[in-house]
Amino acid sequence: MDENTQKVVVCTGSGRHGGLGEAILLRFAQEGYNVVVTDIGDSSDHHLASSADMESVATGLKSKGVNVLCLPCDVRSPDSVTALFDEVIARFGRLDVLVNNAGIGFVMKHSREVTPAEWGLVIDVTLSGVFYCTQEAAKHMEAGDRGGRIINIASQAAKSGFPHMAPYCAAKHGVIGLTRTAAIDYGAAGITVNAVCPNHVTTALGGAQNAYFSAFKGMTEEAYLEEMAARIPLQRIGQAGDTAAMCAFLASDEASFITGEAINVSGGEEMH
Repeated sequence: MDENTQKVVVCTGSGRHGGLGEAILLRFAQEGYNVVVTDIGDSSDHHLASSADMESVATGLKSKGVNVLCLPCDVRSPDSVTALFDEVIARFGRLDVLVNNAGIGFVMKHSREVTPAEWGLVIDVTLSGVFYCTQEAAKHMEAGDRGGRIINIASQAAKSGFPHMAPYCAAKHGVIGLTRTAAIDYGAAGITVNAVCPNHVTTALGGAQNAYFSAFKGMTEEAYLEEMAARIPLQRIGQAGDTAAMCAFLASDEASFITGEAINVSGGEEMH
């Protein structure tokens, strides 16, 4: 099939093995999309994806027989975001789906201990990055005159507060507000904007949270995870594929009349 006739999905924060972004792109690859792996790509921080991490994810996706573009992008920078989407259009000639997945969830400490730099980092990536990418992606979707889908990965923390997670909870709550406003602003162009709100998923980031909060509660990680599963009505912890499946649905024709929603994918743990 000609690349320019296949739909194209961009997923930010998709450069780490075992992450939500990788799972989301794998699902879209199964749906026949051209996929764009993008992450910061130049960081020495072990919490963030390196260029080698991104290339590894891209190689895995290519093995599925799909067209893959792998590009670095710092979502904090409007110029970097513009360059990302310009390159996507230059390569594929279209943009159909944006999944705003990039976020910072490794700042875990009591609110009184959060520094201005830590606050700024989380807000800049997790909220401002969603705004910049949404703005730029929607511009190209409007120009293509085919409508489009923007899917924001929020969180259970977008609806409920959690201890030692003030910047993350604040940013994710903001993502829902941005989702609702963008849905109104871009609706006339046939662009739907929705948020997906998963509860805990043990990705690389989730593993760091497991370690922190099990120690905080004086429990082993195994006991902490058992306690977590026990309070979820469906009696299991969320998996990356659960979130990916919801993204695929929201991008489908069946979801064409759904916009401005913040949909829980939590096994019943979050019900509002």
